[in-house]
Amino acid sequence: MLPTKTRQLERAISEASNYEEWKQAAIEYDAATGMDRWKRKDPTREYDYVSIRIRLDRLRSLRAKHDYHGLLFNLNEGIHGNMGGMGKASLYHRARFGTKQLVEDYVEEIVDALELLGDHDLDEISLEEKLDFFRRAQHCFGQSALMMSGAGMLLYFHVGVVKALWQQRLLPDILSGSSGGAFVGAVLATHGDHELEKIFDPEYLVHEIEEAKGIIGALDKLRPKILEQDEIREVVERLVPDMTFQEAYELTGRRMNVSIAPSETHQTSRLLNATTSPNVFIRESILASAAVPGVYPPVALAAKNKYGERQEYLPSRKWVDGSVSDDLPAKRLARLYGVNHFIVSQTNPHIIPFISDSRRKQDALSAVAAATTRTAREWINAGATILRKPMAKRPTLQRMADSMLSVINQDYMGDINILPPFRIHRPTKLLAHLSETEILSLIEMGERATWPKIEMIRIQTRISHALDRIRNSYEIQT
Repeated sequence: MLPTKTRQLERAISEASNYEEWKQAAIEYDAATGMDRWKRKDPTREYDYVSIRIRLDRLRSLRAKHDYHGLLFNLNEGIHGNMGGMGKASLYHRARFGTKQLVEDYVEEIVDALELLGDHDLDEISLEEKLDFFRRAQHCFGQSALMMSGAGMLLYFHVGVVKALWQQRLLPDILSGSSGGAFVGAVLATHGDHELEKIFDPEYLVHEIEEAKGIIGALDKLRPKILEQDEIREVVERLVPDMTFQEAYELTGRRMNVSIAPSETHQTSRLLNATTSPNVFIRESILASAAVPGVYPPVALAAKNKYGERQEYLPSRKWVDGSVSDDLPAKRLARLYGVNHFIVSQTNPHIIPFISDSRRKQDALSAVAAATTRTAREWINAGATILRKPMAKRPTLQRMADSMLSVINQDYMGDINILPPFRIHRPTKLLAHLSETEILSLIEMGERATWPKIEMIRIQTRISHALDRIRNSYEIQT
């Protein structure tokens, strides 16, 4: 009887038409399979449940006794998202929905305590103490960012991811992207929330792209037609307003970061944003980030001068696809914004075959595979070091080798990873015209791949959202 019930629920999960249907089916599945009991019980080797239980009971006691200074003191001991290992991904891979009730209760208690202390009518703690505490707490806890990989026309998978996050009010304000990911992030960064409902309508997206010189045409099954750079420019100009990074930030409050790589040797990659390059125009940045080496020519950037006029930015330099050198710029985001929690929408075709987001526990075979990958990477780097001097006489070959090493040595995973349920067998499709059916399918895939991650993201970002909300309320008041 039970196997029949679980099969029905598995079918309901796979056939859900929206997140609420998926959530309900996942909750029922956990009840039918006994995962509810696992969630209700504290113990597991995956985290330090004893420390978290003690800390939770202490916070509840202090709040019940209205001991505000004691509560402030205990919270000052440290608030972070991986207390006792409660941020481990493995804690979210057992049940279909949520994790240990202890983890959820602890996060909820922290948020309740923060909101209590942040209450403007609470006079027991001075305004100076409150401001000092919340500034330090927000700095220590850090922020979340969404990083979207490059992958050409697979950008529609990213559209589905951001649509699912935005509908659940979980879309981070800090975004990064290269190639197709840069385009999706730029659309988000240049449109207010009141416009996103329309933009996330798949039919609207398809219509806009069709209008851009008939981008979607008949698909040649044997030789897909590669998009021309002018066609890409047409789509960008149609969907991304002509504004600088600073203007976009002032409009939406979203911090968009675009990865680009230099086309010349002896230059370093750049991360364009409102902090490092406020006057650079976003459109040219997207085109540069989408300029796949060997397929499209490098692109020059443009920026506003002190008179507000458009001019070339670094006229002697041109730029190409940023995913070659810095697909997921985690270190730079950490340095710029204090980001320490990364949500990754990963569609890079040369990476997907080697990574997994299985719900199963890591077994010995997985450990061996990971070790083999690390060993192969070290051997390739060692070989490249030995050959560097001979290849110096062949600049073209040297550039190709440097690009290959850059791709190999990057880290392509984050704290929460959202992956498509397929492998790319025809790389030419990444730059080809897509049919309306293919676009809609990719958007739906992105949404469905995000739904199982929603509760994990909600729990792990709940405290940072509370801190942001409280800090903003005090900044408005002062």
